[in-house]
Amino acid sequence: MGISIGLVGLGEFGAAFAKLFKSHPLVDRIALCDFEHHRMKKFSDDPFFQDKLNSRDMYTSLDDMCKSDIDALVIITQPWLHAPQCIQAMESGKHVYSAVPLTCVPDADEVLDWCDKIVETTQRTGRHYMLGETTYYHPEVMFMRRQAALGMFGRFVSAEAEYSHDYSGAWGCSLREVFAYRTDSKQGRKWPKILKESYLNKGIFDGPMHYPTHSVSGPVSIMNAHALKVSAIGTKPTGYDEYFDITGQIFSNETGFFHMSNGSVVTIREHREITAHGYDMNIYGTCATWRGDQWYETKRQSNTSIDSTPKTIESTPAIDEMRDVLPLEVQKCFLEAQNDSLGDEDIPNIEFTPTGHKGSHPYLVHEFCDAVAKNRMPAINAWEAARYMAMGATAHKSALKDGEILNVPDWGDAPT
Repeated sequence: MGISIGLVGLGEFGAAFAKLFKSHPLVDRIALCDFEHHRMKKFSDDPFFQDKLNSRDMYTSLDDMCKSDIDALVIITQPWLHAPQCIQAMESGKHVYSAVPLTCVPDADEVLDWCDKIVETTQRTGRHYMLGETTYYHPEVMFMRRQAALGMFGRFVSAEAEYSHDYSGAWGCSLREVFAYRTDSKQGRKWPKILKESYLNKGIFDGPMHYPTHSVSGPVSIMNAHALKVSAIGTKPTGYDEYFDITGQIFSNETGFFHMSNGSVVTIREHREITAHGYDMNIYGTCATWRGDQWYETKRQSNTSIDSTPKTIESTPAIDEMRDVLPLEVQKCFLEAQNDSLGDEDIPNIEFTPTGHKGSHPYLVHEFCDAVAKNRMPAINAWEAARYMAMGATAHKSALKDGEILNVPDWGDAPT
């Protein structure tokens, strides 16, 4: 018998995952939840969903869905709702997948408090929590985790990662449009008032480090290390327009310098007012390095003489080579979801290509479904997610104090 999955939040981003969760071979029942009924109707009217979706499994409130017998919930709602809704789901006996970030509010201390609550609730209820961080399953990140597990890096020396996303949209997705879209739904229209009354009127302002997951997840998961201390600097908006005032941000760009538990140093850049857009990451080790999409491997031996020079091999791994391999049955089902208008006889002639944020979406869906079905700890669990968020929250606090070195809270490793 398969598992049942409830999809909570069917806006543009939530809808992008619906077919994948529905098609996963371990899922035999799908439920839908959204305050706006027309969003659910789009799926209930779609023949592709008919075999796993019953009309009784459609809800317009999270409270009602939590009372159901659904095994697990996938929560892709407004960012400030993620943590309380995930806690409610786990309290009701359900495993939970959360869109990123764990929460997104201007108060760094509140962010850390929600991290504490998520970890505590996971421990107490025995329910699994997974954060849907897309960068974790970027091809180069999967490749480097495998190389690190083999010890190929030697000792980690340093790392740097950035997520640059200019607010204007000149380089792609416009943050201005994202904010407008989020505040245009029934639930989203509540945020400007909450932002003003609960934070801005109290002198609490936001910054890009409160959404650090795209940049920090790579170095943390590859090195299997967490941050101990941080010093961060923030730069204020140039004032060209009112975007940062509207969104309540005191800094448009923040950069953090982290002392890690493995002795390395990590530089994290979260920039929102910059002539650039995209992810970038370099990882440096004593025996190998990933830099600029290139893999450099040094055949360094401990007994190498002073007069000899270690041989360095440089390579550019192909994307398909870097990705982990999904089970063939899962690939077939996801391929059918991507091409549901084709006949069964056509599917074997098409090669499955992962899509969505550099191909991460199928991996996120499979990891959560497999973890729920096997009742095992998911990869991006509550403890891992808390480490990501604590790095950003503490960096923001440091930036507010002109770079004062601060200790980064940690909740330990996930139980095995």
